[in-house]
Amino acid sequence: MNGHHLILGELDDLITGVRIKDTHDERHRQKIARLLIDCKGYLKSDIEPRKSLLVQAGDNRALIKIDFLINLSGRPYMIIMYGPGSLVTRHRPVLAASRVMAPYQIPVAVVTNGEDAEILEGSSSKVLSRGLNTIPSKTELHEMADRFDINLIPVERRVMESRILYCYEVDDSCPCDEDICKLTIC
Repeated sequence: MNGHHLILGELDDLITGVRIKDTHDERHRQKIARLLIDCKGYLKSDIEPRKSLLVQAGDNRALIKIDFLINLSGRPYMIIMYGPGSLVTRHRPVLAASRVMAPYQIPVAVVTNGEDAEILEGSSSKVLSRGLNTIPSKTELHEMADRFDINLIPVERRVMESRILYCYEVDDSCPCDEDICKLTIC
């Protein structure tokens, strides 16, 4: 056992094939990966799991992991962040990540606890749908992409969104969370 996270052994990541720790949280992530590939029509190559993202608040910097980044034609169009518990408390960090992960607003942001999901429109923060089954399929995301304006996020806004993400994902993180790497200034 590591911290309060129960390690159940190891498992092979569905997308990368890499051997990883088997935890309750990872089982939910693998369930989402299976949904994306088996039911939603995504190829493994469309999905970047555990994507590192540098966030910063003033002089404080850290690398966090984004659970899934979904690409269409080589560009991020959907971001999925998993976390146990309430979904509504995770809206702000996923929206911040959707504004920091790429130089433009990623159009679709999804929060999930592995049992439920809320799909948000990145630019308006509006809840588009609820439920794991409503996560857009690859075909639906292509259709949605035609409706979205891909606007660059101004640097000042990206700095503020990074601060928000740092506060939620780093300052409010569990001390035993191994997915966060605080960086020191040399």
